[in-house]
Amino acid sequence: MSTIADNVLTVRARIGAAAQATGRDPASIGLLAVSKTKPAAAVREAFAAGLHDFGENYLQEALAKQTELTDLPLSWHFIGPIQSNKTRAIAEHFAWVHSVDRLKIAQRLSEQRPPEMAPLNICIQVNVSGEASKSGCTPEDLPDLAQAIAALPRLKLRGLMAIPEPTEDRAAQDAAFATVRALQDSLNLSLDTLSMGMSHDLESAIAQGATWVRIGTALFGARDYGQP
Repeated sequence: MSTIADNVLTVRARIGAAAQATGRDPASIGLLAVSKTKPAAAVREAFAAGLHDFGENYLQEALAKQTELTDLPLSWHFIGPIQSNKTRAIAEHFAWVHSVDRLKIAQRLSEQRPPEMAPLNICIQVNVSGEASKSGCTPEDLPDLAQAIAALPRLKLRGLMAIPEPTEDRAAQDAAFATVRALQDSLNLSLDTLSMGMSHDLESAIAQGATWVRIGTALFGARDYGQP
């Protein structure tokens, strides 16, 4: 069985090859390790293999891991749906939030971000494929939402996040990610982040400009949803 360290090398090689294929610098593409449902020991192993940024979907699970890993200089990213009663803890314990899709949540994060902390990095999640089961604002609502969030204190709007409908069709992958990039370009804001691409489609996402790829399965193996 391959270890997490082996998997990190494999994923970095994929990122490097995808970047080279489109004339991009691999250093411009961040590897966000999606550690949801995985134990703190797996995060520790991934850190030892050179990873520093970790994405979590479930707040209580994330907070428990953070407590267990306070000795490591990790950057935590919240990437799951956000309920209003979870915003304070997210504002206090994360460096990034990739999954903001409505103004009320952004306002609460802004109000609850401790003033002694750096501004909270925000990505707006866009439901680019129009799936009813997916979170995210509509492309039509994006311009007004982006302008409103960009004006909030204690937040720094960095860009967009998307989870397109899964497909093995590379042309369809490219089209979805290109749409996200075009939406960001149309906002006329100083944005530098496209959080898009996962284990099965990172090559397409990188070809279309991804600056964070969110990788879980290819690093940690299949998720155990029996865990909290």
